[in-house]
Amino acid sequence: MRTDLFDYDLPPERIALRPASPRDAARLLAVRPGGAPEFEDRSVGELPALLRPGDALVVNDSKVIPARLTGERVRNEARAKVEATLIRREGGERWRALAKPAKRLKPGDRIRFGHESRVCLLGALDATVEEVGEGGEVLLRFDFHGPVLEEAIEALGHMPLPPYIAARRADDEQDRADYQTVFARHEGSVAAPTAGLHFTNELLAALDARGIALHRVTLHVGAGTFLPVKTVDTAAHRMHPERAEISAATANALNAARAGGRRIVAAGTTALRLLESAAGEDGKLQAFSGETALFITPGYRFRAVDLLLTNFHLPRSTLFMLVAAFSGLARMQRAYRHAIDAGYRFYSYGDACLLYPETKR
Repeated sequence: MRTDLFDYDLPPERIALRPASPRDAARLLAVRPGGAPEFEDRSVGELPALLRPGDALVVNDSKVIPARLTGERVRNEARAKVEATLIRREGGERWRALAKPAKRLKPGDRIRFGHESRVCLLGALDATVEEVGEGGEVLLRFDFHGPVLEEAIEALGHMPLPPYIAARRADDEQDRADYQTVFARHEGSVAAPTAGLHFTNELLAALDARGIALHRVTLHVGAGTFLPVKTVDTAAHRMHPERAEISAATANALNAARAGGRRIVAAGTTALRLLESAAGEDGKLQAFSGETALFITPGYRFRAVDLLLTNFHLPRSTLFMLVAAFSGLARMQRAYRHAIDAGYRFYSYGDACLLYPETKR
């Protein structure tokens, strides 16, 4: 399909720079194909009433790491400021990263991250550039490894806010909490699974009281998730692989729910992509541990998910293509126009949608 079919215009003031407070006070647009009305304006706090007792809610428990590092390239007497966003671990001391400006780097360069005034870590975290690839991608070998490296990144790194937020304000300590879900358990994401940002302990208690079961899966979100597709045709786009895991116990519990006529509700596109990656042609889930690069566009046959809770996504992004596949492209274009006209807040810190499938499953 042509990539420009998934374009739309968003007024800049619709981009949320901070989340709603409390988180479950965010607005929620219910999109029901064939429903009357087709669009319904609600709030995330009303989610328990919109779901049915017995529904199985699947959340992503990946934890965002402070993956953005600022430092200085040291090459003999020449120095230059460099920013690196870690995107994929390649071993105990190696990380793939997106560097800015990458043109200042070459193999063998040394980068000193952090501040010399810090007492911990001898004042800085040093790395050697081992490879320089296309699109600003580099391979870094840090001087530390294992838990010591993780501690250094935690101490010196910044939360990797998306560019549409970072371009308009600096990150701060509040983002350390705001850009993390209540489910965060397993470190590895370099972008938040944003649908999970709407949940609070109070909302989880209300869902439990409603008889809605909570199930956890893990998909470590990569930096490419929220980027626009730059190819003319979607068929030419390639997804970056992301590490993911579903336990056998979770797969069996979800299969039992489905067999009992209960619905599977994915909290986020990351949870949905993982469930679909682990599902067979008959929709039954298997334990999964590995990488997924599943790219969902209109025409895809969903096998494992009945409803989708998700944020509003960027134009021409793989995520907008996914929701168009789930609820219909023309319908999602109308839904986004409705949301813009009604003053919804967009993207990672913005409001949410509850999407019903275009075809009943």
